[in-house]
Amino acid sequence: MSRRRLAVALTTIVLVAGGGVAVTALGTPEHKKSQDRSGLPPATAPVTRGDLSDSSQQDGTLGFLGERRINAGATGTLNWIAGTGSTVRRDGRLYEVDGRPVRLMYGSEPMYRTLKSGDKGKDVRQVEENLAALGYTGFTVDDEYTSATAAAVKRWQKSHDLKQTGQIGPDQIAFAGSALRIKEAGAATGDPVGPGKPVLIVTGSERVVRFKVPVADAKSAKTGTKVSVRLPDGSRAPGRVSGVGKTAKPGDDAQDKTPKIEITVSFDDPKKVDGFDQAPVTVELTGETRKDVLSVPVNALLALPGGGFGVQVVENGTAREVEVELGMFGQGRVEVSGSGLREGMKVGVPSV
Repeated sequence: MSRRRLAVALTTIVLVAGGGVAVTALGTPEHKKSQDRSGLPPATAPVTRGDLSDSSQQDGTLGFLGERRINAGATGTLNWIAGTGSTVRRDGRLYEVDGRPVRLMYGSEPMYRTLKSGDKGKDVRQVEENLAALGYTGFTVDDEYTSATAAAVKRWQKSHDLKQTGQIGPDQIAFAGSALRIKEAGAATGDPVGPGKPVLIVTGSERVVRFKVPVADAKSAKTGTKVSVRLPDGSRAPGRVSGVGKTAKPGDDAQDKTPKIEITVSFDDPKKVDGFDQAPVTVELTGETRKDVLSVPVNALLALPGGGFGVQVVENGTAREVEVELGMFGQGRVEVSGSGLREGMKVGVPSV
């Protein structure tokens, strides 16, 4: 690569790192717009007209949203747990202690006490919301546990062959924000368990993709950015960036410790996404698109002696330098404009 092309390559890196669209200051007035050269380049490439996008591809990993522990809510012997890889939804069994099942209910507050008539709080509202969702009604959904609430709890207990006490606590239910996927067991059947001891390691049931980008490129993956994910079976699934990490961490590659930010992608229709947990995928970030522009390969650019950039146009067995203005970089090409440029022209490029 010539010194001038090397200078262009280094300058291009700076331009791309600074953002998807780059416009550079052009040559000084003393530099001619077009200058003939006798030397022909080793290879040529055409000037093309069409749409140019600054979209990029990132290597990601298919996984599930979040990870947390489910601790035992009662003392006794663990005699059943939900199977690894299974999904537990509202009112589904998570585990059993001494033959008594603990079921999943939806809510953000933990189940930390046994509720009875007269109690008040957010956990009361969560219990009532779940009872109502399951069809056990007859009370007002609020923060107060009334006799009507207790009656509904008794009906729920009866449906599951439990002792009908009208009280409900962590020995009967556990709260999570949504359906759960069982990642792995935190204890084995036959183990003694008690409050605070882990029983299950779970994640959300929604599939997501995670990948990392250098801090300098993080703005290309803002929350809400549209993406297309190429799945292990070759199919594509649309999605959006749903989470951007707040802490930069060095890369895992021993040869590249560039600080990176973790990005999370949620699918538009997660139910249609299939594949093994931790399977590799490719994330295509949808960037800006410039319509109907002229572009050349990035390595066709030359650093002009008077400043700015140009390309070496080859016509009729001769070569001449033409100064150009730069626009968007994307897909290994750069948008160019300038006097005398047209679609189909041949411009010089390195042979390798």
